[in-house]
Amino acid sequence: MDDLTQIKAAARKAAFARRKDAKSTGNDAAAVAHLLEAVLPFKGRALAGYMPIRTEVDPMPVMAAMAAWGPVAVPVIKGAGLPLEFHRWEPGCDMHEGTFGAYIPVNAEVVVPDVLIVPLVAFDRGGGRLGYGGGFYDRTLEGLRARGQVTALGYAFAAQEASDLPLEPTDQPLDGVVTDQGVLRMSGNKPRSAS
Repeated sequence: MDDLTQIKAAARKAAFARRKDAKSTGNDAAAVAHLLEAVLPFKGRALAGYMPIRTEVDPMPVMAAMAAWGPVAVPVIKGAGLPLEFHRWEPGCDMHEGTFGAYIPVNAEVVVPDVLIVPLVAFDRGGGRLGYGGGFYDRTLEGLRARGQVTALGYAFAAQEASDLPLEPTDQPLDGVVTDQGVLRMSGNKPRSAS
């Protein structure tokens, strides 16, 4: 294990602990209100949310509300080293367990999102994001951004903020982060290029 891998593992461990503590305080309702405020300007456009696992803050109430105006999808892992694919989700649709225990729609109708609600382990005020380590969202955002405009909003508890994330050149920045304390918008973020 190299130094960066060890640093990331330690950062994830600390962030998981902060997220677990934040989840226990019951701030989901405040986070949901702020998320709805952040995504309403995009109503009618294809939105990707996610099915929460572990102690992730739950975007499903907002996904259900947005489904009244346009397509909503959830991520599907197609394999190691591949970008995510997004399948259409509607409240009450038939689901089955996918990779890592996240549920995915039985009907595999592919949707290409314009806006993504991105789960994370930790974030910083510059749009940096620490995920679970598979690089799925980084590959996905890089591909979507190469095709055109896409907005990536991290979704987390404010307690998941970190000041010194171990980032790599391939990490794709977020356009904003929505938390139980409000909406943090990043200005002028440019995707990092691989080096």
